[in-house]
Amino acid sequence: MKKTITIFLLLCIMVPNYGQAQKRAKKASVPVAATPVNPLLTNFDTPFGVPPFDKIDNEHYLPAYEAAIKLHKAEIDAIVNNKAKPDFNNTILAYDRSGRQLNQIGAIFGGLRGANTNPRLQEIARTVTPMLTAHYNEIRFNQPLFERIKAVYEQRNQLGLNLEQMRLVEKMYDDFARNGAALPEEQREVLKKLNQQMSLLSLRLGENLLAENNAFKLVIDNEADLVGLPNDVRSAAAAEARQQGMEGKWVFTLAKPSWIPFLQFSERRDLREKLYMAYVNRGDNNNQHDNKAPFIELMQLRKQMANMLGYDNYAEYFISDQMAQTPDNVYDFLYKIWEPSIARAKAERDDMQAIIKREGGNFTLASWDWWYYAEKVRKEKYDLNEDELRPYFPIEKVKKGNFLLAEKLFGLKFVKRTDLPVYHPEVEAYEVLNRDGSHQGVLYIDPHPRPSKRSGAWCGTYRNAGYDDNGNKISPVVTIVMNFTRPVGDQPALLSIDEMRTYFHEFGHALHNLFADGQYNRTSRSVPRDFVELPSQILENWAADPEFMKMYAFHYQTGEPIPQNLIDKLTKASTFNQGFENAEYVAAAILDMDWHTKPVDANTDVNAFEKATLDRIGLIEQIVPRYRTTNFGHIHSTGYAAGYYVYRWAGVLDADAFMAFKESGDLFNKDLAENFRKYILAGNGKWEGMDAYKRFRGHEPSIDHFLMRSGLK
Repeated sequence: MKKTITIFLLLCIMVPNYGQAQKRAKKASVPVAATPVNPLLTNFDTPFGVPPFDKIDNEHYLPAYEAAIKLHKAEIDAIVNNKAKPDFNNTILAYDRSGRQLNQIGAIFGGLRGANTNPRLQEIARTVTPMLTAHYNEIRFNQPLFERIKAVYEQRNQLGLNLEQMRLVEKMYDDFARNGAALPEEQREVLKKLNQQMSLLSLRLGENLLAENNAFKLVIDNEADLVGLPNDVRSAAAAEARQQGMEGKWVFTLAKPSWIPFLQFSERRDLREKLYMAYVNRGDNNNQHDNKAPFIELMQLRKQMANMLGYDNYAEYFISDQMAQTPDNVYDFLYKIWEPSIARAKAERDDMQAIIKREGGNFTLASWDWWYYAEKVRKEKYDLNEDELRPYFPIEKVKKGNFLLAEKLFGLKFVKRTDLPVYHPEVEAYEVLNRDGSHQGVLYIDPHPRPSKRSGAWCGTYRNAGYDDNGNKISPVVTIVMNFTRPVGDQPALLSIDEMRTYFHEFGHALHNLFADGQYNRTSRSVPRDFVELPSQILENWAADPEFMKMYAFHYQTGEPIPQNLIDKLTKASTFNQGFENAEYVAAAILDMDWHTKPVDANTDVNAFEKATLDRIGLIEQIVPRYRTTNFGHIHSTGYAAGYYVYRWAGVLDADAFMAFKESGDLFNKDLAENFRKYILAGNGKWEGMDAYKRFRGHEPSIDHFLMRSGLK
């Protein structure tokens, strides 16, 4: 979900005859009405060239896209029509630098459509998506362009290229070859249509899921139905009700900060079931937002595309370009985690069933009971509950903890800027400074849920780091977007342990974007999907480390640091519920793999297919996969399709990498941090994933550290 963004703006594209018109008007002494300026098509007159969010209107996007597409076509034509023999500069570099204006507009539009959408933006997306797909199809299947790139590729070893230039040539050639540029013309035309159809289906699936997220709410108007809920959970639900015009009631939504606490603490089993099943069944309600039919159509098209490109299935196509290399390797890896995870999950289930029996319950534990009884187990086994922890993780302290970690490891400083335009009042902007005070980039932080924001948490860029045509550094503009617990009244937002870790996770992605230092757009921060979660997940290790936790976890009222007894409880409980967490994740990852390796046709029943997968691996009925097919947003678009496994793959990397710091005896070892920055965060333009990792660590990672950390070994 990171988009390549580099500012390259030509005012003449926007108003090509404006200067001549002004001269003629002056000579004739006739006033000329000023041509409206589209802010997306000008040099951004803002600090650090950040997007002028305050000046951008919905109606600017379509004309901006049209102008940028026209410019990009002209840039491609210039490469193709160049009479000189193809070489690195006139073909590879020229292509790498093309489309900058279009990328800039797309980054802003895509970023806002995820974080602050509205019906008009969604309508524009339905117009723009086929327009962009057609445009990139033209480029992807442009034979004269491909022939020039191929010519440079075939002579690359005789051109005296450096390491990064060589990688750029190879990546660029592979991009075209993997997307069908070498196919016969009639097959290329079929692929164009497939790409159009798939992009529209992905858009439709995402819009349906957003509508489903917003459509359901559990409204409670009797205070007795709140039994078991802590005061802060009740207050948050009351605030949500007021925001929706239901003063005096309590509203729970399908946003995680709302439904998870309800499932943890509510004593009303029937209401837990109602809320949880609404979450689980998103996209599977046989209504106008049902995702079953479009998903099946998407699976068929992906299989057809992969077959045309010479692969047996879509998973084989996608994974061939990843560290894992083959679907068999992915399955083998997932089963190594699955077997100890499901065994541990069954033991966890039995612990909870024992509590139900002891309390006189005459029912079998169900999926909507898991959070509630897991919380009881946590209190019973570890004398630990969420209410004790949240006061030590107010959102401001957690944010400052992220900043402190970046300072201790890399010498960064974060200076809040109120002069930078933002797209929503809740968004904060920070200038990021290096140890020597030089400017490194800009970071936006958007922390809380709202109906205009899709669910989950992510990191993106409004401009990628890079270099302009004169070799000057272009600093990145990065954003992290979350859906964390809101403040209630005078009480700040108090984060759960999961939310705290998520904050560090997304901040790790932000550091990756802030430090990217490749010379070329295509290879800067270009890493396999199963590598990209390493920079994010490794920060979660520091977040939960007792030594560092004392530096940022302070009680929001007293200012006292988190006490040692709570840290000891957290450490003791670090493997709590890991059977469940890994089983629900791996079940979803295997489901993803099955969808992208097994036969699917128009008559495939989504729910029957899903059940067959879960029955085959032996998922117990008390656990639902982290995402069901109809709400599996990661695989509805191409980013993580056949690639949801990557979070645990990167988990092996991050556990092994963090062990390097632990083994050194210095949690903030500056030499290790510098090597991590050099090889993992900044130098992605030069090395492939495993090569970069071995340069940092000195050897390939071992799965043992991950299994031990998770309590699975």
